[in-house]
Amino acid sequence: MNKLLKIVLGVVGVVALAISAVFYLTSGMVKVADELFLAASRGDTEKAYSLLSDDFKSGTSQEDLKKYFIANSLNNFKEASWESRSTSGGRGSLKGSITTREGGVIPITLNFVKSDSDWKIYSIQKPSSGLQVESELQMPSENEQLNLVTNSMQVFAESVNEKSMKKFHSTFSSMFKMQFTPEKLDEAYGSFYQAGVDLTVLENIEPKINSSAAIDDNGVLVISGYYPTEPSQVKFTQKFAYEGLNWKLIGFNINIE
Repeated sequence: MNKLLKIVLGVVGVVALAISAVFYLTSGMVKVADELFLAASRGDTEKAYSLLSDDFKSGTSQEDLKKYFIANSLNNFKEASWESRSTSGGRGSLKGSITTREGGVIPITLNFVKSDSDWKIYSIQKPSSGLQVESELQMPSENEQLNLVTNSMQVFAESVNEKSMKKFHSTFSSMFKMQFTPEKLDEAYGSFYQAGVDLTVLENIEPKINSSAAIDDNGVLVISGYYPTEPSQVKFTQKFAYEGLNWKLIGFNINIE
């Protein structure tokens, strides 16, 4: 019996050490998160912005960040509670909730990257209210999917008419921008320049999104569908990664059949 008790106590000791290690390794992220929301509550957007990663900043201005805080009541921050903490290599995350001064509770997830010796915030995600399917990344609503698709298609169409993918390139995630220059995109979509196709007409047509839209195992949102045009249909597959405050384009395929 004494031997069993020693084994049980030993296991408890190991679990306690593991929990302590997690709290120690994620303490830096918690400190940055507290600084972010305290800055938001004081209206110090400059300080909050300094806590973001370079990738986050590349697609988000200080004004964008300020509007996000206000729209989601994060400027009324009172305290934070983190139910889940994790870190692996140079990445980490905190998942929990924010309590506002009015007593409201806001579920939120922060993702981090290690920059030199400091943690920087890579993305902030607040799930939509209503019925949701639990997942690491929140599946955007049908309306949000439509907005993602139509916005990307509109910028692509304008870029085709301008015979330059610079504007389209600016809408992609930082990861994609590092891999593909505007010139490479010009080569990839050059056939549309030559064909003289004016895709801006799609602005007034609502696309049909396939029911298979989903977030894959790599956290990539994949949306496929078509525009009900005649005599040919414009079919597309668009891919997005969550970066900063929203989904950013990382893949774009279009066919006219």
